[in-house]
Amino acid sequence: MRVDEFDFDLPPENIALRPANPRDAARLLLVTPGNDQLLTDKTVSDLPDLLRDGDVLVANDTRVIPARLRGIRTGRGTTTPKIEVTLHQKLNDFTWKAFAKPGRKLNQGDNIAFGSLDETCMASSLNATVKEKDEGGEITLSFDVSGPFLETAIATHGEMPLPPYIASKRTYDERDERDYQTMYAQHTGAVAAPTAGLHFTPELMKKLDYHGIDVEYLTLHVGAGTFLPVKVDETKDHKMHAENGILTQDLADKLNTAKQQGRRIIAVGTTALRLLESAADENGKLHTFNDSTQIFITPGYKFKFIDALMTNFHLPRSTLFMLVCAFTGFENMHKAYAHAIQSGYRFYSYGDSSLLFPKQD
Repeated sequence: MRVDEFDFDLPPENIALRPANPRDAARLLLVTPGNDQLLTDKTVSDLPDLLRDGDVLVANDTRVIPARLRGIRTGRGTTTPKIEVTLHQKLNDFTWKAFAKPGRKLNQGDNIAFGSLDETCMASSLNATVKEKDEGGEITLSFDVSGPFLETAIATHGEMPLPPYIASKRTYDERDERDYQTMYAQHTGAVAAPTAGLHFTPELMKKLDYHGIDVEYLTLHVGAGTFLPVKVDETKDHKMHAENGILTQDLADKLNTAKQQGRRIIAVGTTALRLLESAADENGKLHTFNDSTQIFITPGYKFKFIDALMTNFHLPRSTLFMLVCAFTGFENMHKAYAHAIQSGYRFYSYGDSSLLFPKQD
């Protein structure tokens, strides 16, 4: 399909710069294809009433790291240009793939000192070498420390990588350290939040439990590639960036049993959906998964495991808007987004939510 078929106009005032307070006070658009009423306005706190006893929510428990690092290039020439990188995929204990800005200032073999923009004071810096650089400007960094030492250094020198559509409108502050993290975040490694989960509160969790709705957790370390625009004209020509995910055998067994019992599986966010679909075989059986995934879901994809999706409102022309169109229907989602924009729903990472059911074949 042509990428421009997934375009729409979004007024700037619909972009959320802060989350709702409390988080479960955010609006939620219920989209139910095949019903007399396709669109229904609700709030996230209504979620337990919109689901059934026995339903299983599957959420992503990744924890966002302060993956944006600022520093200077050292050891080449007479200048020390400022460099900003956003880590997006961990390759091993000391190596990360990253996006660099300005990428044209870097070549393979260059050194970068992060944490200090003063070349006369390097004692407290974190150092890395550019091992690879591809044509698109993506780089591979090899750090001079590894494992827990590298994690500590990144936490010391980095900042939370707010999405460009927020960072371009206001500065990062201490509130974001709390706001841009789910309440159940556990496994460190994401460089972007699984934003559907930002709406959950202890009170909402209690209501879900009271209604007999289970919550289970997998881990997909969301990469900064989720923010990248689709630059090709046809969806078939787009290359997804890889993200690392873990789905345990215990969870696979629990969810397979739930499906056999006729219970519905609801993915909390597109990240949870992508990992579930990556771990499912063609017969709809879930398997353990500990690998990277580059799954790219567009209209025509046959979903193998999930029954519903809770997700925020996504960027025009984005892979995530393509995904929701594949799940709930191209025309249905264009109607849903038009309604959301006209009704003042708040979009993107800190915005409102939706609960989507599959299109009717």
